[in-house]
Amino acid sequence: MWEKEDIIRELKSRGKRITQQRETMIDVITTEQCGNAKELYYKAAKIDSGIGLATVYRTLMTLEEIGAVERTKGYVVTEQ
Repeated sequence: MWEKEDIIRELKSRGKRITQQRETMIDVITTEQCGNAKELYYKAAKIDSGIGLATVYRTLMTLEEIGAVERTKGYVVTEQ
């Protein structure tokens, strides 16, 4: 299973910026189960009110691209 540090390392190696919003989302994804993007958005927005739904979708797409999450019955952190 991917850990926060592994995800951040992989994002950096692909030239992606690690914004506060991305880091908050990674924290939520790696510590809590999220059934869908809106659930992730609500959980992350409680921590950082500056997170928008579009940011959540873009970040999830990026995390899918690197293989850190997959869309099944909700988003789950994948095995490394």
